[in-house]
Amino acid sequence: MPKKGIHFNISERKVLLRIFDIISVLAVLYFLSLTFDFDYFTITKENWTWVVVLVLYISVFGTIFELYDLQKSSKIESVFANIVLTASITVLFYFLTPFLTPLLPDNRLQILYFYVAILFALFVWRLAYITFIVSPRFYKKVLIVGETSNIQAIVEAFNMADPNYKIVGFINCEINKAEKVKFKGIVEYSPKQIYQVIKDENISEVVIASYNSETIAPTIYKDLTALLEGGFSIREYTQVYEDLTLRIPIQFIGKDFYKYFPFSRSNQNKLYLFFHRFFDILISILGILAGILLLPFILLGNAICNRGMLFYTQERIGKHGNLFKIIKFRTMIENAEKEGAVWAKKNDSRITKFGKFLRHSRLDEIPQFWNILKGDMSLIGPRPERPYFVRELSQLLPFYETRHIVKPGLTGWAQVKTRYGSSVDDSLLKLQYDLYYIKHRSFFLDANILVKTLSTMIFFRGQ
Repeated sequence: MPKKGIHFNISERKVLLRIFDIISVLAVLYFLSLTFDFDYFTITKENWTWVVVLVLYISVFGTIFELYDLQKSSKIESVFANIVLTASITVLFYFLTPFLTPLLPDNRLQILYFYVAILFALFVWRLAYITFIVSPRFYKKVLIVGETSNIQAIVEAFNMADPNYKIVGFINCEINKAEKVKFKGIVEYSPKQIYQVIKDENISEVVIASYNSETIAPTIYKDLTALLEGGFSIREYTQVYEDLTLRIPIQFIGKDFYKYFPFSRSNQNKLYLFFHRFFDILISILGILAGILLLPFILLGNAICNRGMLFYTQERIGKHGNLFKIIKFRTMIENAEKEGAVWAKKNDSRITKFGKFLRHSRLDEIPQFWNILKGDMSLIGPRPERPYFVRELSQLLPFYETRHIVKPGLTGWAQVKTRYGSSVDDSLLKLQYDLYYIKHRSFFLDANILVKTLSTMIFFRGQ
């Protein structure tokens, strides 16, 4: 057995980032109050609400400005901009809530001290994180045992999901072996080398990537059993895929699909569904009121740039396959589909200049609050698709119509995790995220989607 190395899983790193963000900020502010003439923010039993509010703001705005995105957190150039945004908005909101936070000081220079201290604390800790935690000494080294047909897709998905999850080798487990795998960065080893590879490369996990366990050679099966009995970590690739990518790998699922779809109990939980609908109604009313306030500006932009109808309706597929008409602000030229239904794509020539603004800012979605209020849609769920594309995609993608077991949503896990679907491949990716949402549906995941939706709007990632 190899020596156990230190590795932080994705969830552990996210918790680590959040905890030390807070610890570093509070430590610097405490040091500032002890060492300098700084009394705006003091940590005492009497002032515990000040600390709680600051911690809450850092956590919420850090999430919105992607401070806990592990891909961005591993690069100083991308994380620095997110630190500045998080610190700036946190301090602004902290000053704007004096009933929960200290009153503004007479010496306005203390405001600058407060801001610089938060900025400095976050930057120093994140620099330490990139230097020490995101380094080869903390990589999880993995050996894949599987079939040659799976290797490329699995390696690419794992590498994109977690830079600290390193696949260092591959062993073909098939009894009837095909040609050797030729894949950059992945060495193919002989089954007889499995123990030596684990020892020499300090492998901490073996991932079994096989469609059919019957194809695994008896000698490899025996070695894997011995490793498992010795306490070595052996996992099935679809489990690892789901944990790392936060989506369901339907392209790797066969006739034993029922193993992978133990859907969330929230789908049948009356208390969850009651509050889900309650917040749908509440937020849709607020959304409609906000839309009424913005309507004069949207009318003006439409009159100048779009020159035509402001609204348009379109048939979409809802829960259990029921049809409904979705309402949106028009973003394309009139009669954009006179030749028939086609995928919308990036830099689509049919989208008007004002339509691009509406799409990037997500303002074109505001009329859908009426659909939510009526009950056709929910605030959160898979995006509703058009009947033509549903028929087409149902024939190409397995389990596509499974996404209709819940109400479609204004935003969803697929919308905050990937780009606009403009092809079958994009639809496959979105479907994986949609099924993950249905499988793990909960209050926590819903809250996570809402916060990430704000990030999408702030960074203009709509299409």
